[in-house]
Amino acid sequence: MNNSLSAQSEIVAQQADYYTFQLSDKVTRQKVTFKNRYGITLTGDLYIPKNKGNDTLPALAISGPFGAVKEQSSGLYAQNMAERGFITLAFDPSYTGESGGEPRHVASPDINTEDFSAAVDYLGMHGSVDRNKIGIIGICGFGGFALNAAAVDKRVKALATTSMYDMSRVNANGYFDATTSEQRTKTLEQLSGQRWTDAENGTSALAPKGLPDKIEGNEPQFVKDYFDYYKTKRGFHSRSINSNGSWTVTNVLSFMNMPILTYIKEISPRPMLLIAGENAHSRYFSEDAYKAASEPKELMIIPNAVHVDLYDRLNVIPFDKLTNFFTENLK
Repeated sequence: MNNSLSAQSEIVAQQADYYTFQLSDKVTRQKVTFKNRYGITLTGDLYIPKNKGNDTLPALAISGPFGAVKEQSSGLYAQNMAERGFITLAFDPSYTGESGGEPRHVASPDINTEDFSAAVDYLGMHGSVDRNKIGIIGICGFGGFALNAAAVDKRVKALATTSMYDMSRVNANGYFDATTSEQRTKTLEQLSGQRWTDAENGTSALAPKGLPDKIEGNEPQFVKDYFDYYKTKRGFHSRSINSNGSWTVTNVLSFMNMPILTYIKEISPRPMLLIAGENAHSRYFSEDAYKAASEPKELMIIPNAVHVDLYDRLNVIPFDKLTNFFTENLK
């Protein structure tokens, strides 16, 4: 679908309780809040299987894609994994969605990594969760944060990523590492100057929207794919930065200077599963992370799939594989 939302759909999508998927009759969903190590209050949705019984269950913390909210892809993952016997928590990252933090529309390689550990804190304190059986799933940019979180947080027993982005690498080096040192220097000079402007104005200027309001036809295919998810009824949500907003101009600064996958080898001996689409523009991030990581590790390439297919295509996302992976590794 490449058309913009109708006026009626826009109204529906902006309702506070709107989700891009229907609630399953096999789970319960409860809005919860918890604080990260920096005192920011995060908001998430806790999904619990209705047939859970009295035993404690393994749990999964889930977030992403970068610029999305829990009512989109992460919530869909959380619901489907809850249907399969896990207690799951899909959460809005700091400074976005219904979570706290000022200014708004900011991301951080450190704080967004911490957000995953804060979700582990919450799950491990829940009476129905076995705190020795907690894993994480990171989607898109939060796949990179999931890897970073698992490297430092030894409570994470297993992790999976889908359509993973290394946000530090892409911001520092551009797609396929095509940015020259001269281009990088020029960008940093511009961003440094923007800090003066922001300081003088007392507010952080917002960048232009990352996606156009309509497709002209000459855009790169991956932009068309993003539009098809974020800007149409398929995946639009009014609180999603990718659907309805933009990041601050200076948002990329810390990513350009702080590589998040430096210590990926420290995830071992805990297992990781990296899932990417065969035709995804982002595939190389997962392939390179796989090469850099230590065993046990697995790279799963989904035939014919593009990046956003792993956001919501139930016939493409390998939920059976994810279920088997976490069942086996959260014993």
